[in-house]
Amino acid sequence: MVPPLESPITVDFRGSIMTEPVLSYPVFTLDNEQLLPAGTRLTPDILKEIASAGNAPGTPHIHMLAHATVADDLREFCRQSPYDVIFSDGEQLDLLFRQMERLRLSRPLIDFLDFFREQDFYTYQHTLTVFALSMLLAHVLEDDAESAVREALGAPTHDFGKLCVPLPVLKKAEPLTAMDRRQLEHHALAGYVLLTYYTGNPLNPAAVAARDHHERKDGSGYPIAKKLNDHMVEIVAVSDIFDALIATRPYRRGAFDTRTALEQITVMGEEGKLSWDIIRALVSCNRRDHPDYAECHISLEKQGTPPQDNLYGVTAD
Repeated sequence: MVPPLESPITVDFRGSIMTEPVLSYPVFTLDNEQLLPAGTRLTPDILKEIASAGNAPGTPHIHMLAHATVADDLREFCRQSPYDVIFSDGEQLDLLFRQMERLRLSRPLIDFLDFFREQDFYTYQHTLTVFALSMLLAHVLEDDAESAVREALGAPTHDFGKLCVPLPVLKKAEPLTAMDRRQLEHHALAGYVLLTYYTGNPLNPAAVAARDHHERKDGSGYPIAKKLNDHMVEIVAVSDIFDALIATRPYRRGAFDTRTALEQITVMGEEGKLSWDIIRALVSCNRRDHPDYAECHISLEKQGTPPQDNLYGVTAD
């Protein structure tokens, strides 16, 4: 279990871009080893020290899809709406699975999947579906698909930092308090630290995706409110947003239907938060005939109806 968090050190990154962000909460591994305390500034020297301390030689690596029920679970998730439409091309899905079968994760990253499958099934399912959707969008958008998929492999662990968020916060059905929100947003930097530790490289695509998947092109995201200009990380970000919208969550009565979810993402494109080519690719994948994304027309008319009593983004205090 994740130990109780210390009192936060409040750090507001939004006024200016900080290249060396400060941890508001400590970072722990799954076995409760504290890697860094709250208040640590993530300087190059600190990151180098963390990278050197982890990724021990001889750490076993395991084929992700060969572990436990991961492959069966992922195929089942791909059969659920709306992914049954997105992955309706059987040959394409088989190709993605063949590529995923080559992915080997270190033991701690596999333990992350096991932990959330047991403790918070939504986070487990979300991790795998964002992974698969990111790979698909990378294939659609990138000329060098093999290279693109390798870069997109940050997706299976984009939420790795949620190990450092209390489970009651992750599962909370009531509006989050300001402290809850800070604890939840901590997962981006926590994931960056943890994946730097386990991969031995702060520039590893998985570590960068964990850190930046909540940043936006206009600088309105977190943890440091920088302007996101990494196309592969943005693919993970768009996949993350879409899957969060169409999933059933404790803080709303029902999920967004596909049309409304895509309209919400289209609004983010209109606001300059997301790139239109990725939005078009996502819309194309959601249409049964899967038209070429470059020729995919997106209506800016909003006809969808968000679910009732949606508490996402509502702060209790």
